[in-house]
Amino acid sequence: MIIVALLLVSIFTINAQTVKDTKKVGYSGEQTVDKAGATGTEWFAEAKFGLFIHWGLYAVTEGEWKGKKVPYIGEWIMNEERIPISEYSKLAQRFNPVHFNAREWVRLAEAAGMRYIVFTAKHHDGFAMYHSKVDPYNIVDATPFKRDVLAELAEACRGTKVKLCVYYSHCVDWNEPHGGNLPTDIKPNYDNDPNYVEKTWGNDWDFPNGTPEGFAEYLERKVKPQLRELLTNYGPIGLIWFDTATKSLSREQALEIKALVKELQPDCLVNARIGHGLGDFDGFGDNKMPDNARIRRSEACITLNDTWGYKAHDQNWKSAETVRKMLAEANAKNTNMLLNIGPQPDGRFPAPAIAVLKELAKDKPKKTGRNRSAH
Repeated sequence: MIIVALLLVSIFTINAQTVKDTKKVGYSGEQTVDKAGATGTEWFAEAKFGLFIHWGLYAVTEGEWKGKKVPYIGEWIMNEERIPISEYSKLAQRFNPVHFNAREWVRLAEAAGMRYIVFTAKHHDGFAMYHSKVDPYNIVDATPFKRDVLAELAEACRGTKVKLCVYYSHCVDWNEPHGGNLPTDIKPNYDNDPNYVEKTWGNDWDFPNGTPEGFAEYLERKVKPQLRELLTNYGPIGLIWFDTATKSLSREQALEIKALVKELQPDCLVNARIGHGLGDFDGFGDNKMPDNARIRRSEACITLNDTWGYKAHDQNWKSAETVRKMLAEANAKNTNMLLNIGPQPDGRFPAPAIAVLKELAKDKPKKTGRNRSAH
């Protein structure tokens, strides 16, 4: 009986351990849901392995600002360097990823055994990586590239074993006066930096006075309409990957956002970072793995090097063997692994990342033919 009891304690423990202590500014804690999870999670449990893609204007900087190679994760460069919108938005004029090839991205992911792709439709910088009619600050209207990369990814996924999913920053938006910069939205000092200066998650250098009323208006004017675009114009979406639910987001507002998702696509899953325990599956902090077996299906998001968005000087790549071991460990604990790659500003995956994907592909069946029944 004592042995059985100990086994049960082990199974039901839900703490998480840090994979690598890297300098970060993102989430560090575990996220759980307050129910057993939504129906329709079968595909998610069967998928086991996904590809996270962090790509946006921040890639243009390549992790460097005004001669300084930044030590933190690349997609946070606007926030960490306190770059005014008037300067940061000019990166759009330089963003022309002529080597972007959606089919190649999907082919590499599918061959490596990945069964879903989570693409950053809008990260914290507020820039939409799809053709949004809600806000002209997007890849089609604001860059010389003028192509809807999300539409191309949707077409590339169609008929394959890879489900299209999207990341969307619902609370934090550095292009908005009230997007995560309320007095309640203080960002924790995750690294215990003795020189840490208190600041919010949002853009408090351009907009120091965020208000609850302004945040509510932002949700109605931008967030909900953009979610409607994403869930209406790009075919079936496997899940919406929300991020950084700040204290300014009420439970009622989170419920409204989830209700909108389910209204538009009932089978679309919602991750735990929507906030208030409303996710359809559990999650962990950035670069954290589960200690023990999970009751509900969970997901661990892991970087292939040390950054999410592209940084040219971050060459600390995990090997294919390390990825294999981490994937096996996660899957054995009822957890998917979402492995991140930050594409270069020219639209290509970094060469070391491609090499890892190709090595992983050797473990999988060679055939990746387009199965029209997959979606």
